[in-house]
Amino acid sequence: METVRLGGMALQNGVLVHGPTSWGCAVRDQDGALRVASGRKPRFADRIHTPVLRGPLRLAEAFAVLPVVRRALPQARFPFERPAVLGSILVSSFAARTVRRSRSLSAGRRELAAGAVSLIPAALALRGPDLAAYHGAEHVSIGTYETGTRAPKEHPRCGSQLIAPLLASSLVANLAVSRLPRVVRGVGRLAGTTAAVGASVELFSWMSRNPEHPLAKALARPGFELQRRFSTAEPSADQVEVADAARDACLALER
Repeated sequence: METVRLGGMALQNGVLVHGPTSWGCAVRDQDGALRVASGRKPRFADRIHTPVLRGPLRLAEAFAVLPVVRRALPQARFPFERPAVLGSILVSSFAARTVRRSRSLSAGRRELAAGAVSLIPAALALRGPDLAAYHGAEHVSIGTYETGTRAPKEHPRCGSQLIAPLLASSLVANLAVSRLPRVVRGVGRLAGTTAAVGASVELFSWMSRNPEHPLAKALARPGFELQRRFSTAEPSADQVEVADAARDACLALER
């Protein structure tokens, strides 16, 4: 049987797995019971095949499924729902804007600093209670399905592999925007961000298709080290059971 390409997201109390057309989610509620739900994904990017444009739309599809999951499984707790993460989003947005207005740094250093500050919310989200272990469980479950043997907690298609391409493309885009007249910088930054996301997704796809290429290995290394050292932990058998339940619920609809 042909292997279905799966992706996923670790939750504070479980795992969300999505395929080309469907999703499955499983969580442990407060009394330890395993709860599972599944359904069809919202889809609006199927007909878009233009490079750079298709990447942001596919990411938007991945986020559009979250309200659907919440309605079907109210017990699910997303990583960004913690008060500390929500607060850090506001603080990092203000800090990034302040850095970009600084005149004590060169344009390149301003953008590097702003990019580093913008990663703080993601770093806090990844270190939530049990989140790193469920992130590892997600990778173990999907990787085991793909290879047929027990997979490690790191996975080559993890979203963390987008970090190096996204930082590089965002730096180029924001440097270009900083040279525009102030009156059009807002629109320019929106267009630049969209282009940067699209370019990084295209590069990520190329890396997935050419994992042995030296450039692909170099670009993937920061994300792999992030997984290994920071964003994943070895899951327990109970956590892998949750991830497997989410994966199997998704696959049941995909098949």
